[in-house]
Parts: sequence; C-alpha cells; structure tokens
Amino acid sequence: MFFAAAAIAVSASAQRTAVTANKAGDNFYVGIHAGAVTTLTNKNFSTGKESAFSAYAAQAGVRVGKNFTTVFGLALDGNVYFKNHSHNCPFKIGMTFIQAFDVDLLATANLMNLFAGYKGQPRTFEVIALGGFGWTHVTALKKANGINSKVGFDFALNLGNKKQWQVYLEPSLVYQLQGLGSDYSNEFVNVMRGDGFQFNANKALFSLNAGVNYKFGTSNGTHNFAKEQIRDQAEIDALNAKLNAAQADANAAKANSSSLDGKIAELQKALNDCMNKPAAAAVVKQEKANLQPSVIFGYDKAVVERSQEANLEMIAKYMKNNKDAKIKISGYASPEGKAEYNQKLSERRAEACKNILVKKYGIAADRLQTEGLGATDKLFDEVEFNRVALFNDTTK
Repeated sequence: MFFAAAAIAVSASAQRTAVTANKAGDNFYVGIHAGAVTTLTNKNFSTGKESAFSAYAAQAGVRVGKNFTTVFGLALDGNVYFKNHSHNCPFKIGMTFIQAFDVDLLATANLMNLFAGYKGQPRTFEVIALGGFGWTHVTALKKANGINSKVGFDFALNLGNKKQWQVYLEPSLVYQLQGLGSDYSNEFVNVMRGDGFQFNANKALFSLNAGVNYKFGTSNGTHNFAKEQIRDQAEIDALNAKLNAAQADANAAKANSSSLDGKIAELQKALNDCMNKPAAAAVVKQEKANLQPSVIFGYDKAVVERSQEANLEMIAKYMKNNKDAKIKISGYASPEGKAEYNQKLSERRAEACKNILVKKYGIAADRLQTEGLGATDKLFDEVEFNRVALFNDTTK
C-alpha cells in the first residue's frame, strides 16, 4: 500500500498536465501469460538434500489492468500451477492436474516514464516494476489457503501502428506470507510460506512468464495516453487577436457585399427598364435624289414590276450617255412591320434594280452601288410611295 501511494504521488508530480484527462473507461488492458515457476531451494524427501531450482511446474494466467497515469497503474492477476512429474516437492501433491492457483492485486510503475517522462506515446521498449499481494490456494490440501506477495519486472515491447499491443517477459519472486495448512509435510509448508514474514529469498518461488496484453481504445482516439497541447497566455492572446481580426474582415466583407447587392439591384432595374422600353424608330437617312426616275415596289415585294422597267431603262440610257457616271441605288420600305425586316427588304429592293441594270442593259457592276435605308414615311405623303428605290449620280 505504501508503494502504491508513493507511485501515485511521484507519477502525479511528474505528469502534471502533460496528458489528456483519463476517463473512467480509458487505458484498460487485458492479456494472457504463461511460463514456469520453481523454488529457489527445495529439499528432496528421498535424500534429505536441498538443491536450487530442482522442483518446477508450468503455470498460465490472465491479467486485467488499468493505467491511471503514465506511470502508475493497477493489475489483477490470476494464475494456475500445473502438476509435473518431478520427484521433488512441492509441485507434485495429490492427483489433481491443477496443483494450485492464486489471485494477485499488483501495483505497476512504468520506470521509463517515471525517470524520462512521457513523450506522447509509449516507447517501443519499457521497463515496468510491479508488486502487490494475493491469495493462494493449493487444491490437494485441506484448508490450504494463504496470503502471498509478489514483486517483479516486466521487460515490455509496445507493438502495432498505434502501440496497442504489448508483449513482455516477466521474472518475479513470490513469497508466502501465511501458512497453507498443517495436513501435509512441514517441509512443504515451510517452503511455500517462506518461514512467515521473514521474506527469506531461499524459501521464495521464482517465476518466469511471457505474456501479451491488448490495450483498448481510449476517449482521445488512441490506445494510450495522449499528450495535452499546452498553450501559454501569450499564444492565447495572439490567437484571440487573429480571431478578432478575422471577425472584423468578415464584417467588412458582409458590409461590402450588402453595398454590392444594392448596386446589382439598381443595374438590374435599369436593365429591365431598358428591355421594356419600346424600340426606337429606325433613323433613316433622307437623301434627295438627283435623278428623276424611281422604281415603286408592291407591298412586301422586292421584285421590279414590268410597269417600272421603263424607269430603269431611262437610268441605263443615262449611264451609257455619261460613261464616267456612277450610280448609287437607295432602297426604302414603308413603315409597316418590324424595323429589322424592313431594313433587309430595302436592301433587296436596291439589289433587284442593280441586277436588271447589269443583266438586261449591260451596265458594269462596278459602276453601281446599293444600300438599304430601311423604313421611312418622310419621302412621300402617300405611304405606298415610300416602297421605292431612288437613284443618285455620285460623280456630281
């Protein structure tokens, strides 16, 4: 108990706030082990001689434990000792296959973490001291119950990608603190109990076990203690300053976004107003013709009627008499219909006149220029007269 209290005090002082909080269900482990146990000295009943390591037996057991800090923990051990075929006592008693069993409560102390500190995860190799008390029962003897103590070391390897597995080799000494009964040889009793509370090493049992433990997952997401990230006040103040600056930037961006939303709304309204505004009437260039003949077209027509070909013949005769003259033919449309359609219609009317002058009257095409001036109601008072093609001598 003194050892356990001292281990808690030392480990708490060494650990301080280096690791995250250890919850009730954290840092448990379970394992199995097996090995052999022998007496440091044993008396041969046949010869009366004592010899070291002459009586032995196989043993196996299970272990359940919890680490309370990076240094200190508790473990509950259960062991069974099997019958062997040696002629020496005390491991050949009666006819039972299991000669004895014990249950021990052990305090554990991780010496590596105690003296070198915890680095955030277990080292690959660790040395763990353990010691405690237990209850022993010998199955072949009546009233063969006793109190024992155990001390030893675990030479452990932590394996796995998260150090969740631990394999170890454990040499230990087991002392019997209270006699196991008087219905068998006093020699056996003396050997098993170590002459009472004298802790006589010659009367102790030496045990050597190999075992493996599995460490369950913890609330910090690992299978072991996790190192706490400790921040000083200066670092906290710096982080708060960054947070405040980021908040200010976010508020400014929000205000700017609201302003932009207002501008977008204004532009959208202007666009809608523009789209809903009636289309402006086409602006037609009004050009006075300097040649009298003109060609009138029918409604929505771009074909020169026979009655109008006489006017084209007059233009052709004029161009033959004036070899240097160049004529611009301007087509027009009346204002009915859409402006875009009327524009194309006026262009087709000018082209129709040019084609007749070239093909029928043999006028060179490079002396003729065409243009469509769209719809108009300004040339003539009568609407239908505005469906016309006019002729201008550009050389005058």
